[in-house]
Amino acid sequence: QVQLVESGGGLVQPGWSLRLSCAASGSILSIIVMGWYRQAPGKQRELVAHIANGGNTNYADSVKGRFTISRDNAKNTVYLQMNSLKPEDTAVYYCHGLIVASGTIQEYDYWGQGTQVTVSS
Repeated sequence: QVQLVESGGGLVQPGWSLRLSCAASGSILSIIVMGWYRQAPGKQRELVAHIANGGNTNYADSVKGRFTISRDNAKNTVYLQMNSLKPEDTAVYYCHGLIVASGTIQEYDYWGQGTQVTVSS
């Protein structure tokens, strides 16, 4: 099975930075897309950013210019550098991967357990 494990969340003050990491492990044939979603209490889960194998990225309008997603294909790891954090960024951040597991011929969605990011004075 494929597993995604996030790290790097925490409590920070507005304007500070955090870097999230997500490592995919298991029997992986290929990773098509990896990205980050977030969900605040009582709200819908939303896409924050994703990055494809070729390097194409996509960001939510609310984080453009502040967040940067990157990927290390050799390590099957995706990162999210979050700068100029705002209270409205507070949420549980979930790593997502569209991944083809070894021995399979189709991609599946995999999710991490989530890491809490809290931005508060």
